[in-house]
Amino acid sequence: MAGLVLLCLLTGVTLLAGYANKARCTGPEFNEWGRSVPAFQERAYGQACYSDIQKLWIGREIDRHMFPYVHGGITEEGDLYGGVVEYPVLTGMLMWAGAMFVDTDAGFLAASALLLAPFGMATAWWLGRLSGRRALLWALGPPLVLYAFHNWDLAVVACATAAVFTVHRRAGGSLRGRSVFAAVLLGLGAAFKVYPGMFVLPLLLYVLTGGRGGAELPAGVRRFDVRGAAGVAGASMATVAAVNLPFALVGFEGWRASFEFQAQRRVDLSTNSIWYWGFRPYSDTEAFQQIVGVVSPLLVLASFALACLLGWRRRARTGTFPWIQVSAAMLCGFLLLHKVHSPQYTLWLLPFFALVSVRWGWIVAYLVADAMMGIGIFRWMYLITTGQATGIHDGFTAQAVMIGVWGRAALLVGLFVAFLATRSSVDDDEELSTPHDRRLVGGRPAVPSG
Repeated sequence: MAGLVLLCLLTGVTLLAGYANKARCTGPEFNEWGRSVPAFQERAYGQACYSDIQKLWIGREIDRHMFPYVHGGITEEGDLYGGVVEYPVLTGMLMWAGAMFVDTDAGFLAASALLLAPFGMATAWWLGRLSGRRALLWALGPPLVLYAFHNWDLAVVACATAAVFTVHRRAGGSLRGRSVFAAVLLGLGAAFKVYPGMFVLPLLLYVLTGGRGGAELPAGVRRFDVRGAAGVAGASMATVAAVNLPFALVGFEGWRASFEFQAQRRVDLSTNSIWYWGFRPYSDTEAFQQIVGVVSPLLVLASFALACLLGWRRRARTGTFPWIQVSAAMLCGFLLLHKVHSPQYTLWLLPFFALVSVRWGWIVAYLVADAMMGIGIFRWMYLITTGQATGIHDGFTAQAVMIGVWGRAALLVGLFVAFLATRSSVDDDEELSTPHDRRLVGGRPAVPSG
């Protein structure tokens, strides 16, 4: 218990550092809209203290305290209006709540940080219970300083981590019951940001095959727990529907606009993905945008299928479907191939460094590449904004961005493989190396005692 308390205290210190990092961009004065002046944009880029939280104080009716989604929509040019934000509804509610009692972007940042910090602390607690000392990667990781309050992602990371905790550490209950509750948490996570929804599939396959070693199949079920798997799928979908339905009924156009905005989003510098950096000469053409709009999601889905297939083959070898490792690999595929790769997405990946025992070299290399990208991209945008030279031979900024972009991309490919080849650090999810290492009890593989 003392170790967990210390872990949370360390996380709190790191979160304070993360807030101080972003608060450097606020004030010292404010204009009539509550925007920090002078030179907000130049300071945000030049000092690498930019945050979406502070930026979106203006432009989404947040400063006017308008309830999200109900009254707005999207224009033919793709601009949101009337309180609509570009995120799922629970993130929209967090944004609205953070703005309720403030009238400047500095106040919005501070209030949002207060709302988000408990999610960061809870994630530390659950990771500590799941993976012990490896949870320090979350508590002391540089991404928490860089991105904790860059956007509203701490809430969604907490949902995903809580789902893993529910399956593997929640006391009592059957695998079915624990997994249905975890599916509800993943559904809630998808109502903050979409990514936890992808983890429903590997969790479903874990339940279908009876959990660890197939030993948690219900009585009377000999091979596959179809009913349990259906319960996981149904619980997650019902949760997403229950959260979204009130908004869709009250303000359908505003609710739909947030999804349409993401569907229409173009590949450009703000999306920061390999599609932009790899095809910059063509990114302004409509043909390229249409091709990426089709190819990117297809490749993401293909990476999901490959991860699940490799996980299924590993199950044939070990007796356990490695749902945590498959989830981590699927996330790597998404981060690599999706047309948007915002800086704070690293927070999504960070818990998996604690949950899966990948080698430290992978982790260190990724954190270095990510820091070069996360800092370098804003310095590079500062050079553009101020009209300075931005060529690869004009200074280290552009070089750091290229190292970050392609280093991170290569590491995501490597991590996709590494996650699937490595055991989970969750104690009760250890697997056996070969079928010959297992005893059969009642026709099902079981872990030897001791």
